Amino acid sequence: MNMILNIINVIYWNVNPGFTVWIFHPRWYGLLFAGSFIVGYLLMEKFLKWEKKDLKFLESLTIYMVVGTVIGARLGHCLFYEPAFYLSHPLEILMIWKGGLASHGAAIGILIALWFAVKKYKNISYIWLLDRIVIVVALAGSFIRLGNFFNSEIYGVQTSMPWAVVFQSVDNVPRHPVQLYEAICYLAIFFFLFFYYKKRKENTRPGFIFGMFLILVFTARFIIEFWKEHQAAFTLPLGLDMGLVLSIPFIIAGLIIVIWSYRKNKVKQK
Repeated sequence: MNMILNIINVIYWNVNPGFTVWIFHPRWYGLLFAGSFIVGYLLMEKFLKWEKKDLKFLESLTIYMVVGTVIGARLGHCLFYEPAFYLSHPLEILMIWKGGLASHGAAIGILIALWFAVKKYKNISYIWLLDRIVIVVALAGSFIRLGNFFNSEIYGVQTSMPWAVVFQSVDNVPRHPVQLYEAICYLAIFFFLFFYYKKRKENTRPGFIFGMFLILVFTARFIIEFWKEHQAAFTLPLGLDMGLVLSIPFIIAGLIIVIWSYRKNKVKQK
């Protein structure tokens, strides 16, 4: 590991994305990705215990979450960011070890997977699950962006800011460490949602936490996109970035869900 802060406050980042332990060669990204599921499992276990729900649900939920996240993130990257390449080389879609996961695709994959996960459990509704799972997802997002930082990927545009980072495996250009920007934002969103939930638990407005998650996470993502290098292999009309365009529907959906949550709660109070 070689991180040096020089006299002009530029951080030189040249960390090996993996390390060796005996015959194993783990990568930081993989460890953080797996760690996010382990921590998420423990958190969801607490939520289920606090609200006296069936703990057996957690086993099938974990499988659905892993499958939905990986498939959604992979297809999202292939179809949103490099459709021309992957549609002409479909077998490359299966080669996930080569890299390429998209958070917007993961969000869609998770939403679909959770819908299937709750079908067998009458005392767990889809909206109840979404309100709890997004707390876990916010923390997982922070873990994953730290993994991107270790991999020197999804980096920012050039900057002269004193915290600029030179990713030496990429080039010698000082850049915005947007991976850390996102990691910090997602961690803050996690704490906000967690303590809101912990204070209210059963008395939370159905859909409110889910809606706030969509608004906060994708607004943060939308803003940070302005400092991020373009990831798509093509240019959208008006020079818009794919990450910007994909964030807008989620923000709008979040606003609609929060409004619906408030109105539904008012009807119940009457």
